[in-house]
Amino acid sequence: MASSVSRPRAARAPRGRAPRVGFVSLGCPKALVDSERILTKLRSEGYEVSPTYESADLVVVNTCGFIDAAVDESLEAIGEALEQNGRVIVTGCLGANPKRILDRHPQVLKVTGPQRYEEVVSAVHAHLPPRHDPFLDLVPPQGIRLTPRHYAYLKISEGCNNRCSFCVIPAMRGRLASRRIDEVLREAERLVGAGVKELLVISQDTSAYGADLRYARAQWRGAEWQTRFIDLARALGSLGVWVRLHYVYPYPHVDEVIPLMAERRVLPYLDIPFQHGSATVLKRMRRPAHAENTLSRIAAWRALCPELTLRSTFIVGFPGETEAEFAELLAWLEEAQLDRVGCFKYSPVEGAAANSLAAHVPPEVQEERHARFMERAAAISTRRLAARVGRRMRVLIDSVTDGAALARSEADAPEIDGVVRIGDAGSVRVGEFEDVEIVASSAYDLAGRLV
Repeated sequence: MASSVSRPRAARAPRGRAPRVGFVSLGCPKALVDSERILTKLRSEGYEVSPTYESADLVVVNTCGFIDAAVDESLEAIGEALEQNGRVIVTGCLGANPKRILDRHPQVLKVTGPQRYEEVVSAVHAHLPPRHDPFLDLVPPQGIRLTPRHYAYLKISEGCNNRCSFCVIPAMRGRLASRRIDEVLREAERLVGAGVKELLVISQDTSAYGADLRYARAQWRGAEWQTRFIDLARALGSLGVWVRLHYVYPYPHVDEVIPLMAERRVLPYLDIPFQHGSATVLKRMRRPAHAENTLSRIAAWRALCPELTLRSTFIVGFPGETEAEFAELLAWLEEAQLDRVGCFKYSPVEGAAANSLAAHVPPEVQEERHARFMERAAAISTRRLAARVGRRMRVLIDSVTDGAALARSEADAPEIDGVVRIGDAGSVRVGEFEDVEIVASSAYDLAGRLV
């Protein structure tokens, strides 16, 4: 049924002030980088970024559509923006299915899919025209960022060539599209020059970086580099800041980066989405590199770099998962001794091949397996963190409140891993490195004192 709601005409900011755009960014760090790009473009054109619905002339909602819970959160965020402001443009992964949005919220001004930066900006122009021509000096050289000043996400590619049966990201974001290495490195230089102390490398499949460009060569700082995973790690490692690698699939060539970690040219930290420990489940998931002997690889990595931190995510209750296959996962986890672990209960995603698999696991069984998995993971984390008590380590200060500080070590990515709590922080400042001695531990966090 067609909506009877009339679309608002293009608004104009009150005379004498710049047009204001509110922004709601949901989902993963990759979506956050998309939001930063859109905001940078709008800011360069004279738009102001509004911190509230009430003061905005228009609101952009960057959505997530990976799992049902994310879809629900996105639809609720769109509804809240409509209720509080009334003028809403929607973009992001859920935008790849505009009917789902418009069936629920027919009042939205425009729906675009992920990575459609110019479409979003054009929609803003149409519904909230810029006040004047662009003045590029309104934007700092590193662009507009939504992260604290001392760390930044560095997106190296879009899309993905994998066809995992539970995932629809390739349908939403397209095939792998890598950025040339010189472009990535120039952005990294600008970020470091602006005060960034930690670069978090993100993509959908970091270890596949450059394959679509046939590892194109490019010049940077007077040397030739290939657009490939290991060259990127080496080059970023020369910038003198923390470099953290996320979303790395365990392909054999990943072995090449471990010596760089042992030398601290990049952080000894790998975020690898293993997803399961049973070969039969991984086959049904259609996971890349599922045939690799990951346990022996992990052992070899740690022999070369004992300080290596491994984080991963897993899915329990995947269609057809038997109790025996789940037991294989627990045994794999016990042997792997991963440092940081997240776990999701399988949730059907519209358009995913896994939906057609037989023997979906009942919700109550999923819940019970999730609890058992997290109990095992917490026990492993507790033991591994307890082993750090008495050691000294360098940390990066994230916040200081009432004389106490929250910091992160090499082993801790922002917002997803643990923290190092410093009770008597003295005169430490946010964004600075400090040395601490670890004095206590819990299941996921550490406590330290300044040294």
